[in-house]
Amino acid sequence: MRYTTFGRNTGLRVSELALGTGNFGTRWGYGSEKEEARTVFDGYVNAGGNFIDTADSYQFGQSEEMLGDFIAADREHFVIATKYTLSASPNAGAAVTGNSRRNMIASVEKSLKRLKTDRIELLWAHFDDQMTPLEEVVRAFDDLIRAGKVQYAGLSNFPAWKIARAETLAELRGWSRIAGIQVEYSLADRSAERELLPMADALGLAATIWSPLGGGMLTGKYRTSQEGRLKGFAGRLVHTEQDPTLLDEIICVAEELNIMPVQVAMAWLRYQSAQLQTSLIPIIGSRTIEQLAETLLSLDVKLSEAQAARLNEASAISAGTPHKQIAGTLLRAQGLDAEYTKLTPPRA
Repeated sequence: MRYTTFGRNTGLRVSELALGTGNFGTRWGYGSEKEEARTVFDGYVNAGGNFIDTADSYQFGQSEEMLGDFIAADREHFVIATKYTLSASPNAGAAVTGNSRRNMIASVEKSLKRLKTDRIELLWAHFDDQMTPLEEVVRAFDDLIRAGKVQYAGLSNFPAWKIARAETLAELRGWSRIAGIQVEYSLADRSAERELLPMADALGLAATIWSPLGGGMLTGKYRTSQEGRLKGFAGRLVHTEQDPTLLDEIICVAEELNIMPVQVAMAWLRYQSAQLQTSLIPIIGSRTIEQLAETLLSLDVKLSEAQAARLNEASAISAGTPHKQIAGTLLRAQGLDAEYTKLTPPRA
């Protein structure tokens, strides 16, 4: 496994794939027992991985508890990312959820205990709660970073304009900068290309990608059956609408390369990272060692330009407003104004 810096604004070195640990534990009524989770963890580490993603709410705290045991013997080797916003309690109320300074500090203290560590390398606000002022979130991040309990901060599942504003506030006020974003992105859902990924590139933010396999849809396992699709994460991360054209193209490319569809989907993300000029770090949520092994094989896969183009066409989305209007204006300008064609953009 290769390594990259976490965006352009940090020197933090992380592996090109992160390990998601939402399946570590069984308090949600599904997931992995400790022995199985340990096997997946060891397989990832043996492949060179060092970037682990968890959350206080995963398995109601059990994910962090297991992870704390797993990393204890070699804590310095790992970059640990966890999240707050929700809660480790299954019966959490309004006072102990959300993005307030109060909840952030309390959540971090509890996460540190479950993780059996004195610091968290990367703290995410898990979701935009649509209530807490951005100034409060960013300043609380800065306080925890200055205290040494957190080293970097990021925003997960936030609108692009809020992330950009938070980063601007931090820059202007001398607070610790936003280091990265976490968003859903895959061949099954490319909507992050409209605003979030271009913003991350412009601001130098890392982009970690959750559900890189569309909740399992892109593996092709559920092409003819819904069986098993709603067991993990209560079906919330699963793309239930199958696109036969997209799946056909993924399977066709897989057959050409003599690999599995999961490896095509993951290889496409690496291709897109280069094309979008954004550091994309997929979070793989393998529940079994077999699933992990299948996914890791994608690190050796390289798509041809023609294969990537076919996948892009099959998964294409509308640019949406205002991007389609901007593109239309530029196209008209190219036809009406000969001088426009002489302009060289600042970057490709």
